Amino acid sequence: MTTYAYETVKIDIEDGIAWAMLNRPEKRNAMSPQLHDEMDDALAKLEYDPQAKVIVVCGAGGNFSAGQDLKKFFRDLDSDPAERKRSRMVANRWRWERLFNYEKPTIAMVEGYCVGGAFMQLCGCDFAFAAHEATFSLSEINWGILPASLVAKVVADMVLPRHALYYACLGDAFDGKEAERIGLITRSVPKDELRAAVVELAVKLMGKSPNALRGTKQAMRHVRGMPDPQAYDYLAEKMKASRVGDKQDSYNSGLKQFLDEKSYKPAHGAFRLKQLADE
Repeated sequence: MTTYAYETVKIDIEDGIAWAMLNRPEKRNAMSPQLHDEMDDALAKLEYDPQAKVIVVCGAGGNFSAGQDLKKFFRDLDSDPAERKRSRMVANRWRWERLFNYEKPTIAMVEGYCVGGAFMQLCGCDFAFAAHEATFSLSEINWGILPASLVAKVVADMVLPRHALYYACLGDAFDGKEAERIGLITRSVPKDELRAAVVELAVKLMGKSPNALRGTKQAMRHVRGMPDPQAYDYLAEKMKASRVGDKQDSYNSGLKQFLDEKSYKPAHGAFRLKQLADE
């Protein structure tokens, strides 16, 4: 069994759902270099842990994350350029490079504060659910910098340009309902319904073919920046790749159950998965 022992990150796996929790509640889960190192390590292990089918990125103590820890991530590293560069590389890797191409479906669960640099893992996850009462803020403008790293890029790609400009240039806070309205998150729900809504989504995702789901979510992310001819070629090859090593034999299983057994309707649910032993 994979071991997850950290100080600033907590991992709980239950019924196939891995809760990857930023665990600095006394700092509203502001991200330190240590937290970045530990989350990077945790996500690398969870990606190939057979017990973890869906990853939920969340925060301890009622907050998603207050962004970067201004003292530990900025001021304390000003005189150590080598460590500053290393920490920034690790921070970017788990919040974007890992999550963007992750093998398994990922969900951001936002309650409390989601500020500044936390928008990277918010947008890096495949889905994002938030409490109506959550507080979002691109606050960088309010302390004299711009949304750096990839924050400006991922927000500009996620929402309409007018919304991105408004909230980046003003730094105004907004709630979960507004985050859903502008397309920053998938859904906003009352706080006391948030965890149940996330579990419901995770269960639905676990009912899909893992290979087909992985290929689909990666394809949807990558084709956005492709011209049509490139997208045609990419999707054709992605289709072939998704069938390699597919223990569910998804293509043939789906066709057989629909055409021959008439046991399901694709518009109303997924085909029946085989029961496979975890490796």
